[in-house]
Amino acid sequence: MDSLHDPDDRGFASDNYSGVHPEVLAGLAAANEGHQPAYGGDVYTERLQRVFAAHFGDDAVTWPVWGGTGANVIGLLSMLPRWGAVICAETAHIHADEGGAAEKAGDIKLLTVATPDGKLTPELIAREAWGYGDQHRAQPLVVHLTQSSELGTVYTPAEVREIAGFAHERGMRVFMDGARLSNAAASLGLPLRAFTTDAGVDAVSVGGTKNGALGAEAIVVLDRAADDGLVYLRKNRMQLPSKMRFVSAQLLALFESDLWLRNARQANDMAQRLRGAVEEGLSAGTIRDVGFAQRTQANAVFATLPSAVAERLRHRFRFYDWGPAPRGSEQRDSDADAVGVVRWVCSFDTAPADVDAFVAAIAEETTA
Repeated sequence: MDSLHDPDDRGFASDNYSGVHPEVLAGLAAANEGHQPAYGGDVYTERLQRVFAAHFGDDAVTWPVWGGTGANVIGLLSMLPRWGAVICAETAHIHADEGGAAEKAGDIKLLTVATPDGKLTPELIAREAWGYGDQHRAQPLVVHLTQSSELGTVYTPAEVREIAGFAHERGMRVFMDGARLSNAAASLGLPLRAFTTDAGVDAVSVGGTKNGALGAEAIVVLDRAADDGLVYLRKNRMQLPSKMRFVSAQLLALFESDLWLRNARQANDMAQRLRGAVEEGLSAGTIRDVGFAQRTQANAVFATLPSAVAERLRHRFRFYDWGPAPRGSEQRDSDADAVGVVRWVCSFDTAPADVDAFVAAIAEETTA
């Protein structure tokens, strides 16, 4: 089949827009010959167990799944009784971006907390960690963290350790949504286990799709006591790949070498290049009316723009509104001078020339 799109097209809307890394495609091709047992009985899934144990510790148990939403829902389900609830940031993907899957597919009560930067703290968790023994209140039994957060910020190991200690003292478990776990590790300059296993996290989802895979995620149980029925829940919640070797082969291509880290570093570096170039333009006066809503610690830049500028710029490069207009919607503020938050995301295949072209467009549109 001929390509239906322009392969030179680049945008900054999401790392899901990028293609598949050639090394991942090669891994898929290598796994494609002959027959292998289905549903995880293959040699690729067996090796993945050992590879992730090297990253997260000998007790880690890995469960490959199709997607990040499924990893979140069944990972949390495996840690909760029917009367349990999950404390999460109000910006968390499970609350804001998964179509109510936790509530509808998982029957999970979410207790959301407002945060200034997408990150929870013990003090913020305490706002919902109450009512234990009260039959009228869903019991807060899991704390859900996102690393890196939905606002592009990163938890340090010390911050995760403090949260895990607070949670465990109250009988709660800790689940980490790691759709961009690799970007967090690249930002911190630390191995994956430093802010997961060693910091007291009980289970983590490991993302591959946003970091160069075709479509591959995994739930990694770090404390085996936190694994209650995942062997059944994957099938029950439609996340059991029949030809699992192709999910595992993608994750092997990323995590058996340092590809996961190379890709994440590239995406993070391009986000820093983008922010730095905009800041230089503001100082030089070649860019106007741009601000920053969050620190840039991973691969996303959260900027503020006048709505009219964002509208013009979006015709040249894709990116999403993050407020006050709904994310990715066509709704715009009626006041052309209104300022909104936008998100610019860099991917593993974002090149310096892509960033430079985008910054040049920002300069043109903000000074028009």
